[in-house]
Formats: sequence, structure tokens, C-alpha cells
Amino acid sequence: MILPVIKYGHPALRQKGARIEAVTPEIKKFIADMFETMQAKHGVGLAAQQVGRPLQLTVIDVREVKDRPSWLELDGKPADANDLMPLVLINPEIKPAGEPATGGEGCLSFPEIFAEITRPESVTVKALNGKGKPVEFRCGGLLARVVQHEVDHLNGILFIDRMDRKTKEELRPQLDELQAATKAELQKVQ
Repeated sequence: MILPVIKYGHPALRQKGARIEAVTPEIKKFIADMFETMQAKHGVGLAAQQVGRPLQLTVIDVREVKDRPSWLELDGKPADANDLMPLVLINPEIKPAGEPATGGEGCLSFPEIFAEITRPESVTVKALNGKGKPVEFRCGGLLARVVQHEVDHLNGILFIDRMDRKTKEELRPQLDELQAATKAELQKVQ
């Protein structure tokens, strides 16, 4: 089922996700719905907060992106990042493992808004997969950027929080308009 993706201005985007203690049938169904939603919206990552559920859960799939490479290490050895896709991260913990790198980012909760964001070029990741089994890997390139973007969501941090002041000010009219539209929608529902 395709879930509605909430937009900037919705309070759920600022909520820290609750840890998932067990991969229940309900969580498995939710993961499947998140993948379906992400694919329908042409995204490469989607956090539970973006569909209104504050949980420590994100789905990622970078296979379709050919112009921004990703790399992966499993057990300290190079591996094909596509072999890990589609990727489910439950209760993820990440550690920066590389120098800062700047790259373009967008977000399904911020339609038509893109900016250059600086993040560590690579990260080490520890999490549970969609079956509740531990996964650990190091990644770089686009995959590292997506992992960091989505883990930020799980902690109530948005990519606009990572923008430099000048970029954020340039985008201010669009951000204010999006936030106002979201709040107006929320008012209608109440």
C-alpha cells in the first residue's frame, strides 16, 4: 500500500523514532508499504517519520542511480553495494568514517527543493535488517549520503538543518511556503 508522505511543517518529521524491539508481522507489512511508497515517489530512501510513524526504521535502494556511485565493505572486504539492496535498517547506529564531502540532496518531504550538503564521505553502519538480524558494513558515495540523510530523519533532523546559512536563506521563500501549506492541511484535518 502506498502511504502518504508528509511534508515539511508536519510535527512527526521532528520526532525521534522509538526503537523497534521485535520484527512483528505488522512491522514487516509496514516495511513492504514503505518500499512501495518510496518506489512510487521515485526516492532512494524513506524514513518511518516521513510517513508519520516515529520509529527507528528506514528503507533504502540506490540501485537505480547510475551517475552517483556507491561503495560497500563487508567484513573489511570490498563488496557490491547492489547486493545489499533493497536495504532495511532498524535501530541503526552510524559512525563517520571519512573526510567531509559535499553533494546534492533532495528529500521526499521537501518536493522540488535541492541543496548541496556536506557530510562525511563514508560511514560505518550497525543495524538490524528486515528480518531482525544484525548487519554491519562500511559504505561510501551515494549510499553513505542516503544512510546519513535517513538516520538524521530517525532522530528528527532534517536536511535543511545541515544546509549552510546562505543556502537556507536562498530557499527561505520555498521553505516558508511549504511549511504554511502543510500547516493549513493539518488545520483542515482537525
